[in-house]
Amino acid sequence: MRLRVVFIVCLLWLAVACTPTPTPVPPTNTPTPPTDTPTPPTDTPGGFISFDDFLQSVRDATFDEYAQRDGAAVRDADAFEEMRQHILTMYDGVVQVSSFVYEDQYVDCITIESQPSVRLQDLEVTRDAPTGSRFSEEGTEGEAPGSAESVESPLVMGLTDAYGNPVSCDDGTIPMARLTLETLTRFATLDAFFGKDVNGGGQYPQGEQLPEGDNPDHMYAAARQNVTNFGGNSWLNLWNPNVPNDSDFSLSQQWYAGGEGDGLQTVEGGWQLYHQKYGDNRARLFIFYTADNYQKKKCYNLDCAAFVQINNHWYIGGPWSAYSSTGGTQWGFEMQWKYFRGNWWLFLRGPGAYEAVGYYPGTLFGTGQLSRSASEITYGGEVTGSGNMPQMGSGAFSNQGWQRAAYQNTIFYIPRDEDDGVGVWANLFEIEPNPDCYTIDITPASSGGNWGTYFFFGGPGGDACG
Repeated sequence: MRLRVVFIVCLLWLAVACTPTPTPVPPTNTPTPPTDTPTPPTDTPGGFISFDDFLQSVRDATFDEYAQRDGAAVRDADAFEEMRQHILTMYDGVVQVSSFVYEDQYVDCITIESQPSVRLQDLEVTRDAPTGSRFSEEGTEGEAPGSAESVESPLVMGLTDAYGNPVSCDDGTIPMARLTLETLTRFATLDAFFGKDVNGGGQYPQGEQLPEGDNPDHMYAAARQNVTNFGGNSWLNLWNPNVPNDSDFSLSQQWYAGGEGDGLQTVEGGWQLYHQKYGDNRARLFIFYTADNYQKKKCYNLDCAAFVQINNHWYIGGPWSAYSSTGGTQWGFEMQWKYFRGNWWLFLRGPGAYEAVGYYPGTLFGTGQLSRSASEITYGGEVTGSGNMPQMGSGAFSNQGWQRAAYQNTIFYIPRDEDDGVGVWANLFEIEPNPDCYTIDITPASSGGNWGTYFFFGGPGGDACG
């Protein structure tokens, strides 16, 4: 009996020893590893659209075809033809080297010398860029509200698009967002497309308190100093505000201005969320100029033959790689405009040093104020709308402060037309014409710590503001 029991135990031991160990099953909440190939953009079901095919499609386009598209607002066949001819004129003679798609938008890398602003203004490219001005540490006491992160340009992050194209441009080329009829025909006319707002106009911030019951279509929370200057600087905190109506925008920006009435001239830049223009609800890098108070001499980004870009790292009109969140990490970037030897130079700065991006030629301003200097600096938020007004900044009022309200800091102006030099901390006054809707709180450099002169700004907007 004992031998029989031993024999059975041995058989059971052999069965267990010879049974293979089962492979563990991953838990159902294990994240799927990211793939190397992103999902192709939704607007290109037929695959990547080459630069040559894009131009041919513009040549072949008809008003009847585009007037039927979703979101089309083009007024009539004449307005459509003006748009079509503008695109063909802008690209006539352009030398394209490569292209890519970033966040559903086509970008073409074109040679610096063949860009529309150089060809159509018959310019010789100026590469003698000045150095970005610095700020003075003197006179800054107190403690800054917090510490933020500088956002990187997507074009230097080593990305590839859904088709395997590098999201970058070679040296000697610049990134130019593709000007498409899909974009232009979202506006009634070419002039409306060029305008600061959907109606083709624009307004410079005014500081007067509005009469009771007066509901303007532009609202502000901004800060200004009346001072002769050759540009200035600020670090802009990035957000994606809620803008209910596609035809409205919300932005945070800088203005350098001079002149009066129809002679008002501005150089502007910052971030802007404007669905009708860009086709999505993400804040984007933008620049803008007007030489005649937002009438005829005006446009955004590289949409007309105005701004001359020399830098291949920054994508004007493009979205960012990170945005701020309430109670979370605060992201932003530094922008500086600098008048130097007759041109208005744009500098941008992420985690690294200032980079000269390009310039508005002084000849754009004729004999006006900006042909020699500016007389005002202004920084802050602007929204457009009627009825349900959009959020400004983060959507929080300025008194919500750090990690809740949007802000700009390191605000200084440049006092002389010189290569390097040290800026002067701005001494700003508030422009708050709609305090029930949007507010601003300014802190001077004397108590701003390493933020220097700064302010929080913003507000929720809503029906009561429209």
